[in-house]
Amino acid sequence: MQTPQEILLAEPRGFCAGVDRAIEIVERALQKFGRPIYVRHEIVHNTYVVNDLKEKGAIFIEDLADVPPGATLVFSAHGVSKAVQEEAVARGFSIFDATCPLVSKVHVEVAKLAKEGYEFIMIGHKGHPEVEGTMGQLDHGIHLVEDVEDVAHVQPGQTAKLAVVTQTTLSVDDAAEISAAVRARFPQVREPKHQDICYATQNRQDAVKVLSPQVDLVIVVGSPTSSNSNRLRELAAKLGTTAYMVDSAEELQAEWFTGVARVGLTAGASAPEILVRQVIDRIKALGAVSVRSMNGIEETIKFPLPKGLKIDAATGFEIKERQPETGPAGH
Repeated sequence: MQTPQEILLAEPRGFCAGVDRAIEIVERALQKFGRPIYVRHEIVHNTYVVNDLKEKGAIFIEDLADVPPGATLVFSAHGVSKAVQEEAVARGFSIFDATCPLVSKVHVEVAKLAKEGYEFIMIGHKGHPEVEGTMGQLDHGIHLVEDVEDVAHVQPGQTAKLAVVTQTTLSVDDAAEISAAVRARFPQVREPKHQDICYATQNRQDAVKVLSPQVDLVIVVGSPTSSNSNRLRELAAKLGTTAYMVDSAEELQAEWFTGVARVGLTAGASAPEILVRQVIDRIKALGAVSVRSMNGIEETIKFPLPKGLKIDAATGFEIKERQPETGPAGH
């Protein structure tokens, strides 16, 4: 029986800048304010990360009624609706927003174009918290499409001012296909200047496109709730390579590796590298003797932390931000 000989690691894989920032916001809030810190929804969609933060003192909730008055509340990386923001302010919580800046950019664009009278077609997955947050920036005039078939059934109030926005963690190819269907039906539609799908989602999918043809099996490290991890597994399968997604090394099954010489390994943007290392160890125990990294894009993006959570590494004290000086007109 052939056992795996080599593990080929996708580059890039694992944490993106938005996930790094979101986790750091919760950890810094715990460091500064002590436990508990309340987080609305899973900070990122990864079981290991959520459990680790629970042990440190984070409490994950869906309903703001479960947060006591005066508590510190963090919004997850997926973003929240206007209604949730307003309720959190009304309840008097101390709020830190861990929404990924690339999701916030979509929210800002929706708010700006809505003021100009636009309606929106949103490409995304129904029920995903990012979609709920983006659609919840408006109380009307935003229509969700999940696939090409949905495009035929959209009934906007008007078509003169219509714009497309996209969930940031979709399959790049699927989103392009749905966008093409929207354009075909609504030729006047306004598309984003830069596509909404985030750089990390794009880079990880591009890496899987290079990885898949070189291996007999693809393993994606990611949680079932993680949209971008699911897309990586689907993409590898679409390219004709058997692919499985696992939340941890324990989920690997020995029979998957029968007759497999080379295993490709990647991780979704919310999956920590420690899980990748544990998966490598498990595949080595099944027979793999070498591990090799592909060449790939090196990601250098880093997003700043919110005010009130920046701590000087040398002194351990909070960095006090200077207020920007205002000119005579207050600008």
